[in-house]
Amino acid sequence: MSDKERVYDDAGMVGHSHDFGDRPALLVVDLQNGETDPDEPIGSDLSNVIENTNELIDISHEQDVPVVFARVVYRHPDAIDGGLWVEKIPALKEWTAGSYPTKLDERLHVENDDHILDKRHASAFHDTELGSMLTAMGIDTLVVTGCSTSGCIRSSVDDAAAQGFRTIVPKECVGDRSTEQHEAHLWDIDAKFADVLSMTKVAKYFRSINATKPTDRA
Repeated sequence: MSDKERVYDDAGMVGHSHDFGDRPALLVVDLQNGETDPDEPIGSDLSNVIENTNELIDISHEQDVPVVFARVVYRHPDAIDGGLWVEKIPALKEWTAGSYPTKLDERLHVENDDHILDKRHASAFHDTELGSMLTAMGIDTLVVTGCSTSGCIRSSVDDAAAQGFRTIVPKECVGDRSTEQHEAHLWDIDAKFADVLSMTKVAKYFRSINATKPTDRA
């Protein structure tokens, strides 16, 4: 057992799971050009994340699981609606409505019935319609994909758990510009806020349910 594992084990933070609920939704976070184009200031190659996420998107469409695409977009020309976050990450000042960095990566399998959510901060829940929308649909489980693991995924997962959603992170469907930060945050997310699972297990879960009504999977 590593020192990291020992610290979490001693704290009783290893091996606990809240598992799946009956009515899931899929949240795709920030797979937009500013993050997925390596030529952009804070972009990186997330091709594998997009490919894996598309597999879950396709299954969600087949099973009537709601899909929400969240992206960072600023309405003010100076991105002042981003608050102090844009002072920490100056590249975000260019992420204004209609700009190239704000557009969803064209490789994503977006359909007309999917919901596009514009956010201004790291969490997809902060000052957006996401929480009330999921509650109105009776969603009890949120599967979170996208980027970056150490930033917007972490913040969104934290808020999802705080709002009472069973939160699942398929590990092959999230990514970060830093491998070290990606791995460290996945470990911590699994210990504190969500179940970090294989995308194969999540795909099997999606295929096993009828998301339009509660289902007994026993």
